[in-house]
Amino acid sequence: MARWIRSAPGTYAWLLILAATSFVVARMSPERLEWFLAKRSTNLDQLRDRPVHALVASAIWTEQAAFPFYFVMFTLFQAPVERWLGTRRWLTVALTAHILATLISQSVVAWGVDSGRLPANMADTIDVGVSYALAGVQGVLTYRFAPPWRLLYGGGLLVFYLVPLLVSHTFTDLGHFSAVLIGLAFRPITRGRPTWDPAAALRRRRH
Repeated sequence: MARWIRSAPGTYAWLLILAATSFVVARMSPERLEWFLAKRSTNLDQLRDRPVHALVASAIWTEQAAFPFYFVMFTLFQAPVERWLGTRRWLTVALTAHILATLISQSVVAWGVDSGRLPANMADTIDVGVSYALAGVQGVLTYRFAPPWRLLYGGGLLVFYLVPLLVSHTFTDLGHFSAVLIGLAFRPITRGRPTWDPAAALRRRRH
């Protein structure tokens, strides 16, 4: 287990921070938590007043103490991509997706509030979490697969994030879908990296 963690130091350092913040979140009253997270959200008010603080803080806080879920998601997606691309490239994808997807989704919120299509209180809504970074990493993971698995995984991923956007039309759904596209746009940094064929791997195991 220790060797596995050392092979993806960035992933598990991030998880360690999430474990600490989840511990704090679990011990706050709902009223206190709402105020606390609003000050650490990437909402319009915080992005206008403290953009760097908002973008950093929102990546280490979550609305619910759901550390086991994030442990599974990071282990399934973040850690393999960090091992495959290296820590620097993995972190570049994750942070770029987190930042750009946030700016895209909040730009739409700003347009909606300014035009009167959205209520004014959307400017200080709670928007925290690592899901945009995770979606971006899931996107770039598409290139880890050899054809035709690449098409199956990538197509399934796009459908998974597109359906909620078409059904619910929320700014977070837009952020998730944007993050996946951002991850897919990082194909150039995956060139020369090994690909994985699940069928071939299974055949080798059988023999």
